[in-house]
This record gives sequence, C-alpha cells and structure tokens, in this order.
Amino acid sequence: QVQLVESGGGLVQAGGSLRLSCAASGRSFSTYAMGWFRQAPGKEREFVAAISWTGGNIYYADSVKGRFTISRDNTKNTVYLQMNSLKPEDTAVYYCAADPTIRVFTTAGEYDYWGQGTQVTVSS
Repeated sequence: QVQLVESGGGLVQAGGSLRLSCAASGRSFSTYAMGWFRQAPGKEREFVAAISWTGGNIYYADSVKGRFTISRDNTKNTVYLQMNSLKPEDTAVYYCAADPTIRVFTTAGEYDYWGQGTQVTVSS
C-alpha cells in the first residue's frame, strides 16, 4: 500500500515556474513507477509525465516536452515535476500516481495508487 501526497501547486503568471512534489509513504517506493497526470475542468484526466523506478526511463506528453521535467529521489520517497514556461492551458489539478512495476505507463488506468491532487492555475 502506498499513500501519495502532492504539494507545490498554486497561482502563477504565464511564463512562470512551479515545482510540484509528491511524497510517498511505504518502504517500496524505489520499486514503483511514478506518473503525473492532470485534469482540467470538463476534461478527462490526461498524462503529463512518467518515470521508471530507476529513473532511467522517462516519458512526457507532447504538450509539455521541453518545458516540464520529472525526477525522483528514492532516498526521500519523493517524485518531482518541475514546470517551466507555464501556459494558461496548463491550468488543471495535477495528480501523482504510483504503480508497482518495472514498466512505465502513460495511461491512467495502469496506475494503482493516486494522490489527492494539487491545483495549478496559470493566469494570462
């Protein structure tokens, strides 16, 4: 069982930056693939980024490539999402997710554990 708690969301102007953190409980964090997803009002939850348990495999949605960076610190049981050059269309609730697998998935249905989400609002 893994519990996930996101933090770091907030209100930022377009072009600004935010760093999201997701703290995980449990001793097996280093064996979990981790993902970030987001959901805007009236839209489906969409993939943002994912990272394998070693950090060796990383995937990004095309919409965030070159602007967002996912990373993890297994000694701190934490995964991060550095978001730069933010746009109003990045406004959403951001969720982190965990899956106890060596594989990395980009679909929400593959993840077993979810955080409660953190709001990111980008003003124009």
